[in-house]
Formats: sequence, C-alpha cells, structure tokens
Amino acid sequence: MRVIYSTRNVEIPAGVTVSAKAREITVTGPRGSLHRSFKHLAVDIQLIEIDGGKKLKVDLWFGNRETIAAVRTVCSHIENMITGVTKGFLYKMRFCYAHFPINVSAVKDSGKDVVEIRNFLGEKKVRRVELMEGVNYVRTADVKDQIEISGIDINKVSLSCARIAQSTLVRNKDIRKFLDGIYVSEKVNITA
Repeated sequence: MRVIYSTRNVEIPAGVTVSAKAREITVTGPRGSLHRSFKHLAVDIQLIEIDGGKKLKVDLWFGNRETIAAVRTVCSHIENMITGVTKGFLYKMRFCYAHFPINVSAVKDSGKDVVEIRNFLGEKKVRRVELMEGVNYVRTADVKDQIEISGIDINKVSLSCARIAQSTLVRNKDIRKFLDGIYVSEKVNITA
C-alpha cells in the first residue's frame, strides 16, 4: 500500500550551519564539518524556517513501507552529524584477558594511525588495524587496559572500534571459555 505523503523535520541548533543541495548534506559546527550524500534515496530534503528557528525537512511522496522507513533513517543520520560537529563521539574499549596480557599501541604508518595488538592469547602475530581518517586514539591514563577512540563522524569512530574488536576474535576454541578480546565498554559524547 502506498502512502501519499510522509514528512519529518530535523531541528538545527544555534551555532550549526546546514546546507542541503541535491540531497547532498553538509553540516558545519564548532568541531568541524561533515558531508554526506543521500542521492541513493528518492526523498526531498530542504531547509525551512518555522517560528524563527531553522529546520531541515525530509519529504517522501508515494512511499511504501520500506521507503517510508528511510525518511527516519535520513533524519537520524543528519542528527548524528549535528551531534558530531557539536559534541563529538567517544568510544571506550577495554581489554579482556585471562592469562596473556594484551599489549596495544598506536603507531604512525605513512601518515595514518595504526593500532598494533600484540600477545593476544600468547600469539606471536601482530594484529594491525588502520584507523579511519579523522579518528583519534588515546590510551586512558587513569584506567588500566582501556583505550579511547574519538572523532566527529560516528560511522568512522564505530567502524574503527568494530575493526579493533573483530581483529581479536578467538578462532578454533570454545568462545564460552576463551573470552579474551578488546570490547567496547562505553559510548559517550566528548563534551556533555
């Protein structure tokens, strides 16, 4: 069944500028600028002013169940971009090990940050995870066995954390017993 008209608005806070042209969204704030294309979706995106406040309006005409769900998805992506350029994203990861202590360090390799994981389950193999552009790595000073991955793009931050976590998956052993790994323990904003 087709729904004739679906719409949703995104509030734009003060101090953030949003430009929308041909389904290309650019969000600029105090922490930086983010750009994203929604050309793969047949939605209308336009800036409007209601009661002196700016909003971004996402419209969909003659949508079915799947395409109507995409309207909220687009709005969520834009809200995450706004949060990123105002507050930023910080993911905390903890090392979990029973016997062999995991050794993690960050090195620069041809201009990119690379996280090196050593001594995982006592293996000699060095696991190298390349962080995405705009993602920062910090070893927490006051908490043992914790790293912090931060940035303004939630996709890049979460994907970098997922790559670190997946690089330490236990293979060919009982995962109920071998719980070693590096796991995301907390997801917060850099500034509250």
